[in-house]
Amino acid sequence: MILRMSSLFVRTLREDPADAEVPSHKLLVRAGYIRRAAPGIYTWLPLGLKVLRKIEGIIREEMDAIGAQEVHFPALVPREPYEASNRWTDYGDLLFRLQDRKGGDYLLAPTHEEMFTLLVKDLYSSYKDLPLSIYQIQTKYRDEARPRAGILRGREFVMKDSYSFDVDDAGLDASYQKHRDAYIRIFDRLGFDYAIVEAMSGAMGGSKSEEFLAKAAVGEDTYVRCTLCDYAANVEAVHSPPIAPVAYDDAPAAHAEQTPDTPTIDTLVDHLNEAFPRDDRPWTAADTLKNVVFSLRHPDGETEALAIGLPGDREVDAKRLEAALGEGVVFEPFGEDDFAARPTLAKGYIGPGALGENKPAAVRYLLDPRVVEGTRWVTGADVTGSHVLDLVAGRDFNGDGVIEVAEVRDGDPCPRGDGGVLESARGIEMGHIFQLGRLYAEALDLKVLDENGKLVTVTMGSYGIGPSRAVAAIAEGTLDDVGLCWPREVAPADVHLVAAGKEEAVFAAAERIAHELDRAGVTVLYDDRTGKVSPGVKFKDAELIGVPTIVVVGKGLADGTVEVKDRATGERENVHADHVVDHVVRLVKA
Repeated sequence: MILRMSSLFVRTLREDPADAEVPSHKLLVRAGYIRRAAPGIYTWLPLGLKVLRKIEGIIREEMDAIGAQEVHFPALVPREPYEASNRWTDYGDLLFRLQDRKGGDYLLAPTHEEMFTLLVKDLYSSYKDLPLSIYQIQTKYRDEARPRAGILRGREFVMKDSYSFDVDDAGLDASYQKHRDAYIRIFDRLGFDYAIVEAMSGAMGGSKSEEFLAKAAVGEDTYVRCTLCDYAANVEAVHSPPIAPVAYDDAPAAHAEQTPDTPTIDTLVDHLNEAFPRDDRPWTAADTLKNVVFSLRHPDGETEALAIGLPGDREVDAKRLEAALGEGVVFEPFGEDDFAARPTLAKGYIGPGALGENKPAAVRYLLDPRVVEGTRWVTGADVTGSHVLDLVAGRDFNGDGVIEVAEVRDGDPCPRGDGGVLESARGIEMGHIFQLGRLYAEALDLKVLDENGKLVTVTMGSYGIGPSRAVAAIAEGTLDDVGLCWPREVAPADVHLVAAGKEEAVFAAAERIAHELDRAGVTVLYDDRTGKVSPGVKFKDAELIGVPTIVVVGKGLADGTVEVKDRATGERENVHADHVVDHVVRLVKA
């Protein structure tokens, strides 16, 4: 196939779009791959669509190779299945909801677990029908509050979602491993560096869960890896190593002290070291118990107050809190109106004495796992200008439960307790695989007869990849200072052929090369533009668009040579014009 720049529906730009935040977004717009239609919604232009379709093709090949079969569901689906699984409510404001002319409720699906489950229930009823894996590549919708980074976090996006159906947990383990192996092959072929990390299941539910993250400085996901073992996890899924209770038989009684003008951890630590110096070492923020209060609104409209007690040297990680609370729960720190409604909470001096579902303030109180029995703390005395010292967990206060939402830091101990420590990195979520178990099968009554004639609930796995995200992730991982730089397997063309000059001989030679490459099965993007389009503009466009091999027919033709450039390395060589087609074919086929 020959794509001609003179007629291709593309317009390259020299300036970055004003709304672009990350390099891939800037270059995909500038190089004519996508155009913004609305916040978080993009139109795919011919070059972008070719990359997207190649990614989808790789995914299809690998899914078909493990025996998965492709189906296609509607994007517009009825309310009832999602109500049965509670996700009509649990997804909250993330759902695009609408009604038909008869008042029936529908949604634009963000995911299709319910529909897959009901389809299998409709068609299969025996263990002999299983195991089964089916998948689709479908446009999905989420009403993101803050769409950003172009197609990395949009409101409309393409997803490959597949689901496995098995009679028992052993079958689920086997299906999960087959999908995991297929994902490794897919991401190896897509040509970017990635990490496989433990993850949270979130609104999907289920147990075992792993993410495939494209390593990228602009990634919105933070993950950690151990310096000693192979442990790696998304920060939302990191668990602190268990801490043994501490003996407190000799601990002094808790005592309140005047600590005026100490509403922050820093001011409190300074005051403690001045007014109540320790014999063994200075006070630090880690000796204090910080109680952070949030206002929560659940998807069903219910509201509550939640306090989190954690060491004063840690902050609450908003993404970890979001994951812990679940999809659709909106939260924000207590404001002035919230404090006014609960006068027993002394802003800046909140202590466990006022917190708890059965306490006067009626604030649910959850503790960081580092606040174990016997640990001693300095914390608010629930009176402005006063703190309590030597407050012992388990003796003087307890929480209503435990929550792990404190920030994870470089140098924290590995959860496996092997002596390693954690280091952080950034990534873009490209794939997520789950062992759903029987969550949706039970909600939608998916059962089959086993070999003994007994009805058993089917167990499921769910496996997602974002093809549209992959376009941006690959771009992020391969671009350079001058433009995009696609791996050959996903590039919109194999060769970018440039006719650099005004002479008829240049265009005639380029035309001949284009047709010979086409006959050899090589896809050619041919810059055949004439008139006011200078060689310099053509060269810049070739580097911007990022096809892996650039062939320039120009001044060297007078000496019988054509320039062949590797877009990724910048290496150039002059090849005789009569041999350039064979040379390029060898490059492409290699």
